[in-house]
Amino acid sequence: MTKMTKKINIFTGNIHKDLAIDEKKALKNAKKILKLYIEDKIIFDLSCLVGYQFKCLSFDILYCDNEKNHTINKEYRQKDYSADIITFAIFADSEEKFVFDGEINLGEIMISLDKVKENSVEKGKTFEEELYFLISHGIMHLLGFDHQTNEEYDFIMSAQNSALKRLL
Repeated sequence: MTKMTKKINIFTGNIHKDLAIDEKKALKNAKKILKLYIEDKIIFDLSCLVGYQFKCLSFDILYCDNEKNHTINKEYRQKDYSADIITFAIFADSEEKFVFDGEINLGEIMISLDKVKENSVEKGKTFEEELYFLISHGIMHLLGFDHQTNEEYDFIMSAQNSALKRLL
């Protein structure tokens, strides 16, 4: 797929009590990242979208604190810690994929803003750079990419770095 003319719906919410972000800007950039991935023939051809006809892609991004992230991580993934990002790839992980009225719901990304802040300091990045790194990573997971092997990890990191260079 060379040019994406499909509609993208991303729903966001920030339930963090103390950290605010520019949700409008983050939403705009999340759409750009998804478009960059979908317009890349290699990424698209390896994604969970191959073989499906659709008019619209949608997903949610929830920004939260470490406490909420830890609770969800423990309850749904049996991991007793707060992660920087948790991705629920509904479409990619489902055995019975469905397109409803031309729309594919890819799933949900949950990002701990506390972890974004911590990671940005550790990595010597800006808060915004780390935020977009995690958004781009979550989108790759929503498209069906995982990093169980070094090759998969390298592919994801290469795709993210390329997208973020074009975005930032």
